[in-house]
Amino acid sequence: MDPRRIERQRPSAASSKAIPSKVTPSKAIPSKATPSKSVTPSKPTSGRNRGKSGHPGGRKAGEARPATLSTWIAGARLQTLLLAIAPVLVGTGAASVVLPHWYEHWFRAVLALIVALALQIAVNFANDYSDGIRGVDTNRAGPPRLVGSGRAKPRAVLTVAIVFFAIAAVAGAILVWRSGQWWLLAVGAVCFAAAWFYTGGKHPYGYYALGEVAVFIFFGVVPVAGTMYTQTGTVNLEAWLGGIALGCLACAVLVVNNLRDRERDAVSRKRTLAVLLGNRPTRALYVVLMLVPMGLLAFYTVFYLHAGYVFFVALLVVPAIVIVLFAKTAVEYVSALRLTLFAAFLYGLGLAAALAF
Repeated sequence: MDPRRIERQRPSAASSKAIPSKVTPSKAIPSKATPSKSVTPSKPTSGRNRGKSGHPGGRKAGEARPATLSTWIAGARLQTLLLAIAPVLVGTGAASVVLPHWYEHWFRAVLALIVALALQIAVNFANDYSDGIRGVDTNRAGPPRLVGSGRAKPRAVLTVAIVFFAIAAVAGAILVWRSGQWWLLAVGAVCFAAAWFYTGGKHPYGYYALGEVAVFIFFGVVPVAGTMYTQTGTVNLEAWLGGIALGCLACAVLVVNNLRDRERDAVSRKRTLAVLLGNRPTRALYVVLMLVPMGLLAFYTVFYLHAGYVFFVALLVVPAIVIVLFAKTAVEYVSALRLTLFAAFLYGLGLAAALAF
């Protein structure tokens, strides 16, 4: 036999005998683990040591964080204020046609602007409140709302809406007093009622496909004509056509918004015009509403030298139309919504400048 093979086999034989001598059933288990040391109940963690996410922290799972100042500012929907500013600009520009200077009644113009802005913010919070308590905004496609997301109590949102209604009422009363047209108080009352009952009350007309009609009247014709009337006591053709143009653009904003929420509104039994018309007809309606103001510019270009510059708004109108015609996601609709808002504002700004200068 080979002596080297014998030498390689000896360590294995030794190791096989060493294993049972070191590990025995009576000593290996009890010596390392005892019930008194290994099983110790863990102390419950206090609320201070819990995470910020709320699960399993101090806030319950699914519970929304309280609204902050930035949340309330977002709830005012500042972008929609562009729709409130544009009619006042056009109404003031139309008034300048019959006044020596466009700033002849600047204080009345400022009062009209305060009324428009405060009323717009009041409408936004009132809609947030009314739709929130009905559960319409719980799973909306767009940005979350204060009540619908649970970040603010309905009573708090309603209170903020009432405050801005009050601001609009005070500024409107002063405007009527300065203009001497007391019958405009009745017009103001109708505007306030339209603002509240759009989504408020037992039978909100916004749930019966009448939102676009109200928006055309109260975001187009009435504010433009009203702004001019409080400054001059009359309304010219420039104001009426400008009101129609801005009314169409304001309607387009609502149409694309309701087009985005069409399926959810149908489930919530909110019968908007987009729900009644359907997908393709609503998209076609949006295109018409965006093109009508561009067509009305032809009248202004005949009599006002700088009116042609307003056609540059088409740089926003055309992309918005293309997006709406082919949009499939909420992000695309939001993009079209923003383009429409800025198009409406720049249209009003440009037209006002063309009339005044």
